[in-house]
Amino acid sequence: MPEHSTPLPETGTRPPQQGVRRRAVLAGAAATAAVAALAGPLSPAARAVAFGYGDDGSNYVVDTGASLVFKVSKTNGDLTSLVHKGVEYQGYGGKNSHVESGLGASTVTAAQSGSTILISVTYGTLKLYYAARSGENNVYVWTNKADASVSATRYIVRVKAGLFLNDEPDSYTYAPTTIEASDVFAKADGQSRSKHFSKLRVIDYDYVGWSAGGVGLWMVRSNHEKASGGPFYRSLLRHQSADGGGLYEILYYGQNQTEAQRFGLQGPYVIALTDGGPPSSSLFHGSIDTSWADSLGISGYVPASGRGRVAGVGITGRDLAYPYTVGLANSAAQYWGPARASDGYFSITKVLPGTYALTVFKGELAVYTGSVTVTAGGTTTLNSIAVPATNDPSNASAIWRINDWNGTPAGFKNADLMTYAHPSDSRAASWTGNVVIGSGTETSAFPCYLWKDVNSGIVVHFRLTAAQAAAAHTLRIGVTTAYANGRPQVVVNDTWMSAVPSPPAQPDTRSLTNGSYRGNNHTFTYSVPASAWQTDPATYNTLRIYVASGSGTTSYLSAGTSVDAIDLLA
Repeated sequence: MPEHSTPLPETGTRPPQQGVRRRAVLAGAAATAAVAALAGPLSPAARAVAFGYGDDGSNYVVDTGASLVFKVSKTNGDLTSLVHKGVEYQGYGGKNSHVESGLGASTVTAAQSGSTILISVTYGTLKLYYAARSGENNVYVWTNKADASVSATRYIVRVKAGLFLNDEPDSYTYAPTTIEASDVFAKADGQSRSKHFSKLRVIDYDYVGWSAGGVGLWMVRSNHEKASGGPFYRSLLRHQSADGGGLYEILYYGQNQTEAQRFGLQGPYVIALTDGGPPSSSLFHGSIDTSWADSLGISGYVPASGRGRVAGVGITGRDLAYPYTVGLANSAAQYWGPARASDGYFSITKVLPGTYALTVFKGELAVYTGSVTVTAGGTTTLNSIAVPATNDPSNASAIWRINDWNGTPAGFKNADLMTYAHPSDSRAASWTGNVVIGSGTETSAFPCYLWKDVNSGIVVHFRLTAAQAAAAHTLRIGVTTAYANGRPQVVVNDTWMSAVPSPPAQPDTRSLTNGSYRGNNHTFTYSVPASAWQTDPATYNTLRIYVASGSGTTSYLSAGTSVDAIDLLA
């Protein structure tokens, strides 16, 4: 690949641009060649003074013609330098930015097509692409993972220490005490920190990053169509330590994963530098225009013309107290979109052709499933979807209910904190304590998680009328995930004990201790005979909920489960 005859400046030594956007300058025949390349396959870069790329011997050096110069290793495809307005942001602990912990020896090529530069990296069956656009302070990245030869797929932007604040609520800071494994720590004040504590679900964010000193550095996520776990999955987003920080795009992660891995092209996700504000909304997964990449020859790339849309005119039978989400999923791809609060209308765009399972979620609880087929260039319009009343467990008449059924432990004690803290965190309320129905604090007093070695045997006190006590009733306990096959076994009035229920399918990794309650929602039901109840209406009945399992270890890594709702049906 020929180099530019006008060398590019070394990254890290270029003077600040003071926010001035430089324009590409192409001369004579080179300009003609660049224009011709716009309509055809990539060709070696034409001579450029500002926008363009060069070769420093070890790296391809890309100048975006704005305020950004970055380098990509010709050996392994690492991003080795990221200079914005003369300041180097890349690197901590001697590490580059890269897929996983860095690829091995790879084939790396670069080419320019008009206002776009594409660097292609091939490592076995994995392909990685970096693209730059003239006049933009963005690096567009795609990853095509064809099989499981690379164990997981993530891209990490490694940021030098000292450039941004180092105590975000979800930050990963080295601390004196290791709480769990080698990735959960305690600060001196008892607060916990871990790179796992993302707090946000995939559906909750378009980008993550930092802003300080008039510069913002962001990772704008892709649409995650080839990722796994659905819209409510939580994963690593960013971390900070004494050595620097990391921004993640997680394309597949096995931690508390509910789905099989999907393969194929992911992206673009975008490394965006700004003047301190958030990245442009034009980069977000729902609005990004990548038509400029249609002819670049990216493996697995499907343009907008090869995709379809699903639109639903509405959803009836909704509980208006909750947001509803519509998800599409098959073995090849996943998508989702919100249902409009007023009528349930939804529209999901840029969907790869195929037949998908369609799921309607109340909160995070699936209340309707169907099927839909998507065709390239077409819109599949669905008539109004009716959620059957029996599909929403909240519609069942109950004598009492703790929390409402929405597929999450939200509202229970410590529930919000547990998305960004370890259960041992000093900010957590006591995991023990009994609950009294009718007290008005039933939900806030009940712990969101139950463990065999921590709070198994928690007691719920409640009264029944004489008529209620004369009949058998069904007790329901909804869970959102479990660790080490933890599942509830109940005892009523210390005289009647349920059988130990079979464990439902759940992820087999840590979950409750690293910020995630999202697993497979499951409802356990127990048929309690009339003989188990107290017959005096003035006397409290007691329900003890134990965690049964022969797996797990001790404390917060003993068998456990996350609770959605508990009720006694009329």
